[in-house]
Amino acid sequence: MASSAKQDEVLGIGPVEQIAGSVAAGVLFLCDHASNALPPAYGTLGLPRSQLERHIGYDIGAAAMTRRLAARFGAPAVLTTFSRLLIDPNRGADDPTLVMRLSDGAIVPGNARIDETEIDHRRRTFWQPYRDAVRATIDAMSAAGPIPAIVAVHSFTPSWKGVPRPWAFGILWDSDPRFALPLIAGLEAAGFVVGDNEPYDGALEGDTLDSEVTARGLAGLLIEARQDLVATAETAEAMADRVADVLGPILLRPELHEPAFLRSRTGRH
Repeated sequence: MASSAKQDEVLGIGPVEQIAGSVAAGVLFLCDHASNALPPAYGTLGLPRSQLERHIGYDIGAAAMTRRLAARFGAPAVLTTFSRLLIDPNRGADDPTLVMRLSDGAIVPGNARIDETEIDHRRRTFWQPYRDAVRATIDAMSAAGPIPAIVAVHSFTPSWKGVPRPWAFGILWDSDPRFALPLIAGLEAAGFVVGDNEPYDGALEGDTLDSEVTARGLAGLLIEARQDLVATAETAEAMADRVADVLGPILLRPELHEPAFLRSRTGRH
């Protein structure tokens, strides 16, 4: 994990980190929960810093995986530079969990009495610029061709409420099987235990995939990596390399670069 000084430096560039890549790469990598940093004005939201270092603050290992994948494919990537506890970029604009007051048993004092004015400020200042950057990058790549496939990188805890999670990866998707099913099969063939819409469901109204990918008819999915397998930069990059080996041939499929509008399981599209 980056030092707090480094995090503040990153925040100085704004709420979004954009990695340059070829608009013709055919794939865009996203990281909704890349950082546990908070702007200086928010302190630690009243939490001990140790809480920010847990999964409630960010997706451990996801940023390192995203950067490695972008480098492997020479592709653009868009990452957040702020903690999900400030506002969650992977929630709909009106989702009740957009700003968490309680997260995995931890009360967030800086959010406990938040009002709509402050939520709107965070939405305009942090949430919206990230969504705008994702949309603009997709627009630029689509205009240049080929239409990109979208991979959002997340991570999940090895257990939840005392129950171990057996999957090395979870592939989350809505109703478009073009990308998800070949990737699940490929990762399983590479020796991984893979969850199909586990440990979460990929159909979430208003999330990044729903709003920026499904609504456009693009091929996209979330890759969730188990955090104990990607907890260091070295292990995250090694796992990203193994994922890239599987992704490469799949991304050559022409159908991943054509629009296909399937009814979302959310009922929204």
